[in-house]
Amino acid sequence: MLSEKMQKALNKQVNAEMYSAYLYLAMSAYFERSNLRGSAKWMRVQYDEEMAHALKIYDYIHARGGRVTLAVIAKPEPKLASPLGAFEEALDHERKVTAMINDLVALAIEERDFATNNFLQWFVAEQVEEEDSVSKVIRRLERIGESGHGLVMADRELGRRKAGPLGATPSDGET
Repeated sequence: MLSEKMQKALNKQVNAEMYSAYLYLAMSAYFERSNLRGSAKWMRVQYDEEMAHALKIYDYIHARGGRVTLAVIAKPEPKLASPLGAFEEALDHERKVTAMINDLVALAIEERDFATNNFLQWFVAEQVEEEDSVSKVIRRLERIGESGHGLVMADRELGRRKAGPLGATPSDGET
């Protein structure tokens, strides 16, 4: 059984994961408008992953006899001035999510909720992968610049990203 405090924190994380999905969908729309369809697809795959994360926590709350309380999802307001800027913003966001997951782990430890701590370890590892994946894209975009053939080639490569099973690690070619 979840404590009231842990249940509230997990519900807050469900909302945060749904916000993350909404943010990546907004970024996907930016790339579609910019005719960078590979980058748009990359962000759509990220949207799908974030929704899966939200549902994973949603299911966990129920499995532990808790109550899911859905809240309003804030409107994302990304400052999308360039492809590089969009991925830098995505990395900043992932770092915030990492901090939120770390706070949940700390709460689980404080509450002596070993089952939730164990459950959250998957998210700890996932956030390492999330930050690494976006960082690789940023480094690539920094090398090639914002225009020309390099951007077209990078966009094509980003479009190869495939949605995998929840928790699967994308290969370098899929990031």
